[in-house]
Amino acid sequence: MSFTVLYIFVVTSVLFAQTETQQLKQTAADTTFKTWALTPPMGWNSWDCFGPSVTESEVKANADYMAANLKQYGWEYIVVDIRWYVDNQTTGYYNAFDNSDFIYDEYGRYLPSPKRFPSSVNGAGFKPLADYVHSLGLKFGIHIMRGVPVVAVNEDLPIKSSSKIARDIFTSASQCPWLPDNYTIKNVDGAQAYYNSIIQLYASWGVDFIKVDDLSRPYYSTEIEMIRSAIDETRRPIVLSMSLGATPLTSGNHAKEHANMWRTVDDFWDIWSELENQFDVCNNWAPYRSPGNWPDADMLPLGHISIRGERGADRYTNFTADEQLTLMTLWTIFKSPLMFGGHLPDNDELTNSLLTYDEVLAMHGTSVNNRQLYSVGDSIAWMADDPNTSDKFLAIFNTGSGKSVASSGLISRTVQREGVQIIADITGSPKLYLTVTTAGDNFNYDHGDWINPAIYNDRGDSLLLTELTWVSAVSGWASVQKNKSLDGNPLRVNGVTYANGFGVNSYSLIEFNLPSGYTTFKALCGFDDEVLNAPNGVTIEFVVSVAGDKEVTVDLAELGFSGDCSIRDMRQKTDVGTYSGTEFKTTVPSHGARLFKISEQTTGIDETEQSELIKDFKLHQNYPNPFNPETVIRYQLSVPGYVSLTVHNTMGQKVAKLVSEKQGAGVHTAEWNAENLASGVYYYSLKTASGFKQNHKMLLLR
Repeated sequence: MSFTVLYIFVVTSVLFAQTETQQLKQTAADTTFKTWALTPPMGWNSWDCFGPSVTESEVKANADYMAANLKQYGWEYIVVDIRWYVDNQTTGYYNAFDNSDFIYDEYGRYLPSPKRFPSSVNGAGFKPLADYVHSLGLKFGIHIMRGVPVVAVNEDLPIKSSSKIARDIFTSASQCPWLPDNYTIKNVDGAQAYYNSIIQLYASWGVDFIKVDDLSRPYYSTEIEMIRSAIDETRRPIVLSMSLGATPLTSGNHAKEHANMWRTVDDFWDIWSELENQFDVCNNWAPYRSPGNWPDADMLPLGHISIRGERGADRYTNFTADEQLTLMTLWTIFKSPLMFGGHLPDNDELTNSLLTYDEVLAMHGTSVNNRQLYSVGDSIAWMADDPNTSDKFLAIFNTGSGKSVASSGLISRTVQREGVQIIADITGSPKLYLTVTTAGDNFNYDHGDWINPAIYNDRGDSLLLTELTWVSAVSGWASVQKNKSLDGNPLRVNGVTYANGFGVNSYSLIEFNLPSGYTTFKALCGFDDEVLNAPNGVTIEFVVSVAGDKEVTVDLAELGFSGDCSIRDMRQKTDVGTYSGTEFKTTVPSHGARLFKISEQTTGIDETEQSELIKDFKLHQNYPNPFNPETVIRYQLSVPGYVSLTVHNTMGQKVAKLVSEKQGAGVHTAEWNAENLASGVYYYSLKTASGFKQNHKMLLLR
C-alpha cells in the first residue's frame, strides 16, 4: 500500500449571510439549513457513469453541458462521487485497500487525486474545480465516507485545532463492510473537532453540497449530529445528503432535524423490479417530506451510464421509453431530489426531453400535498395540489408487464431441471414481452436461457426472435446476450447445446414489436448449465406477455371537482379538453405513466363582483410560468392600503420594483418584462402596510 501526503494550510474564514429571499421564506419553525434546499435539489452525480474513477475533465464536460442546456430548467448541482482521493483509481470497481494510493494532508483529511484532478496540485484541493463550476452559474458538491481515514489512525496524525490524534477517536466497530477506507468515529473528545476540520476544509474549497455515505443504513445518529454541527459551524450553506438507503422509517424525524435529503433505498439501477418497488417506498416516505427535507429515491440511471460503472456493462439505460417516463413522473410528483446519473454530453433526444419538461419540473418544485391517491393491483395514481390555485396534478401509472399468456412455473436445479417448453397465443398483439423473474433466493446466479424463441403464423411459417431487433432488453446483471449464455458461453440446457436464443439474468425483460400475422410463440426455457454448481439461487420463472394497455376512468368528483374541468397533458403540453364527472378516460401503456393538470373552470364573476367577495390577502403564481420574457403577476387585497411588489434574484438582490403605491381592495395584476435579465430562478414578493408578506418563485427561460 502506498500513501501520498500533501500539506495545506487554510487561513481564510468566510461568512455567509442569509439572503433577503431566504429570510422571507424562513418560518419560525425552520432551522437555517432547511432554507438551503427549499425545493428538491436537482443536479448531476458522477457515480452512475464513472463509478469511483471520475476525472476532472469528465466533471467539467458535464458541468459545461448543464450550464449550456439545463441550468435554465433548474438543474444546478455538479457532484463528484466516491473515492476522489485515490490517485490510482481508474476503473468502475474499488481498488483493494492495500492497492490504493490515498491522498491526504497532515491532519488526515483526504485531498483530491492530482492525477485525476490536475487543478488540485500544490494543496489547492477542489477549490479550482469549484471555482470553475461556480463560474458557470452552477453549484459544486462532493461525496465523502462517514468516519476517520484508516491511514490517519495508522499514522497517528493529529486532529486540526485539537490536542487529540486520529487514534483517540476511532473504533473498528461498525466499519463500512463494502469500502473499508475509514473507521467509525466514537463520541469522544476530539471527534467533533475532526468533523469540524474536514467540513471547514470543504467550505474553504467552495463546496455547496456534501453526500455522506455509509451513514443512514445502519443509521448512525451520533455521527449525523456531528456532521450537522460541523456544517453549521462553517456558516456556509452546504446541502447535506445522507446515503445510502434504506434509511429506517423510524429515523425519519431525526433525519428531518439534521439533513436536507436522505436515501430511501439502496443503490437504484435501471431494472424494472427496482422501479416498481419505489411506489411503496415513496408512499411510505411521503409524510416526511417538507421544504428543506426531501426523502431521496436515489439517482436517475438514464442516458449513457456505466462507462466505468459499478453495475453492468457500458450502455444506454435499460429502461424502455415508457419506463423512463414512469421514473420521471414518480420522482417529480413525489418531489424526490433529481440527480442525473448519465454522461450528459451523450444525451439523446428522449433523455433531453425528460430533463427539460418545464411544466413537469415546475410541478416538481412548487406543488404541495403530494400523495398516493390509490394503489389497486397494477394501477396506481398520485396527486398533488397547486398551492396558488385550486388546480390539481394527477399521475396515473400502469405497473403491469402486459397481459400474461404463458408461464413456465418455477424452474430450479431440483424442479423442472430439464427446462420447460412454452407455447403462447399472441394473436392480434402488437407487442411481445419475455420476462424472467427470480424466486427471491438470491438472483446472483439466475442465468436463464430462452432457447429457439420463435413466432408462428397460421400457415406454420416461423420467425426466430433472434432475427428481429428488440425494442429494449434488460438483464438483472450484465446485459442480454444473443445466441450465447449470459457469461458468453454456448447456450446449454440440461446437457444439450443450442445455437439460437437469449441468455439473461433475472430480473430480465425483452420487448419486441411484433410483425402482423403471427399468432403463436414457442420456446424452450431453462437455466443455463454454467450455473449448475452455483453456491446459491438458480430458481427462476419464465413469463410470456402481450400488450396490456390499461384504460383508466378519472372520477373528477373524487378529486374534489364539482363542475367542468379543463385537462392538460403535461408531457405532451396539449390541452386535452373539458370534462366533468366520469367523462375523462385515458389509456396507460404497460410500465407507463400519464400526467395531467386539472383546472376547474371559473364561474364568470367579474372583478368588481370578485372584489366584494375577497376576505384575504393573497399572492398568486405568475402566468405563464416558466416565461420568456413577459409574465403577469396577480394578487388580491382584502383592504385598501400601501402595496409593494418587488422581484429578487437568487442572491437576494432586487432586480425590479413593480408596484409601490396605495391601492384599493380587490384583484390586481402587474406585468413584468425580463428581457434584459439572464435565464434562471427569480422570486417576487408582496408586502402590504398591514404587515402581510408573501413570495413565490418563477422561472425565466430563454
